[in-house]
Amino acid sequence: MCDPNNPNIKERTTPQWGLLQREMFWAPNERQFPPFNSEPDKLKAKAQERLTQAGWYYSSCNAGINWTHYANRTAFYRHQIIPRMLIDTNARDSATTLFGHKLAAPIGFAPIGINRIYHPTGEISVAHVARDLNLLYCLSSAGSYSIEDVGEANGQGIRFFQLYQSPDDEQALSMLRRAHASGFQALMLTTDTWQLAWRHNDVDMGNYAFYHEHAVGDIGLNDSVFLQRLKEAGIDPDKEPKKAGAKWMDENIWHGHSHTWAKMPWLMKHWRSISGGKPFCLKGIQSVADAKKAVELGVDGIVVSNHAGRQVDGAIASLDALEKIVDAVGDKIVVMYDSGVRTAADVFKALALGAKFVFIGRLWVWGLGIAGETGVDHVIRALLAEFDILQECSGYPKVDDINRDALDSLPRVAIMPSSPTIT
Repeated sequence: MCDPNNPNIKERTTPQWGLLQREMFWAPNERQFPPFNSEPDKLKAKAQERLTQAGWYYSSCNAGINWTHYANRTAFYRHQIIPRMLIDTNARDSATTLFGHKLAAPIGFAPIGINRIYHPTGEISVAHVARDLNLLYCLSSAGSYSIEDVGEANGQGIRFFQLYQSPDDEQALSMLRRAHASGFQALMLTTDTWQLAWRHNDVDMGNYAFYHEHAVGDIGLNDSVFLQRLKEAGIDPDKEPKKAGAKWMDENIWHGHSHTWAKMPWLMKHWRSISGGKPFCLKGIQSVADAKKAVELGVDGIVVSNHAGRQVDGAIASLDALEKIVDAVGDKIVVMYDSGVRTAADVFKALALGAKFVFIGRLWVWGLGIAGETGVDHVIRALLAEFDILQECSGYPKVDDINRDALDSLPRVAIMPSSPTIT
């Protein structure tokens, strides 16, 4: 059990997250109980119970019949941790550094849009939790609260801005300027979602919030360029919110408009000019060739991600892509990871395979849907406690100690599941 008087508590640069376990074991003596069970399957079930059907589908739907989601989860099983014994884990720490920013753990909030469909406080609550725990927060440009309000909510926290690049250059530059003015320290362009994939349940019920109850969201309604585009089109967002929402997504953000590598120098140049040289990253990289191209163009970082299985059904597991990409360019560019993470062991394995940082998504979305800010805080503190305890039990007291020697990897084999709809 974690010793509440361990001298390490005063020496480490981050809280002793694992003490949460001791507190929760003692809590029933004081008639206190956690808001919900953080085990991923139970968390998922509770979120399904609490969310509307539309909210549940948007948080859980994958492309096609879930093959890529299944590949993501089975890839984690293939790599197994080798615990080390008789290591001094009393003096351990989860701290890490990313682009010069000191963070409490190598775990951050992946960019996910329209958080209001999960809870009325949406991105504001998530930004608060990230600030309070000194974790990286990444705001989606499809968010429901404005860039400015989220920046204010995050305060002195470390935050990145995820961009869906508009085909309208003036609109894209407006987003960059707003992100920089609101204190976002890096730009992350998502490259895998010019068009939504075919997601059966969402399509079946017409489940697309931008065309319905949430329409534009505050990011669009606080953008001077977009307001001008609405005026030019003769659309009053107060009277015709659904038409305004459709214009925001279909014409001013991304729907069906792809970009190429040829556009990247333009975007990097303008972001670096606007921000004074802050990092530029690409999210959605899955091939070695694309990773090498990013290095050639001078990109600062990449996120190896298949959008959690939501974009290309039957695609390579993100973890398998990570392994190949790190081998090819891991010493030339900052490689981060996203997709399919459910546990601290998953985070550990991605780090061991060479990721410098790991983003999580559905876990905090489900926590938000269950209990708002309290739910997000509980999910993340539980994950941090699990990671801290894993460091202790497996014998890896520092994040930098976690490398490929920490894993025994089974051979890659094709396994046909009875059902691909697994957590």
